[in-house]
Amino acid sequence: MPTELYRYDFDATVLTEDIEAALFLAVWGCEALHGEAQTRLDAALYFAPNRRAYVIDAGTAVGRDLNRVFVGFITRCVGADVFTVERIAQAAFA
Repeated sequence: MPTELYRYDFDATVLTEDIEAALFLAVWGCEALHGEAQTRLDAALYFAPNRRAYVIDAGTAVGRDLNRVFVGFITRCVGADVFTVERIAQAAFA
């Protein structure tokens, strides 16, 4: 069963602190929608500092909402022209 991932790549002009602030706000938004426990269980993300890339799993309702809220916050925070989003299909681990 495939898992959908979204990879966000940021220009060098974007401060890591701004990205992380938007991500924390998005997590809090998901906690308001789904509860803290469900968000902890279903929200999965990874940061690759050498690539300035964040990957968020969208394989659950929490993950899909986390992506939606994050892209909204980060767009308002840094603008839409300093990052790209790519949807990646990945085979789920057995």
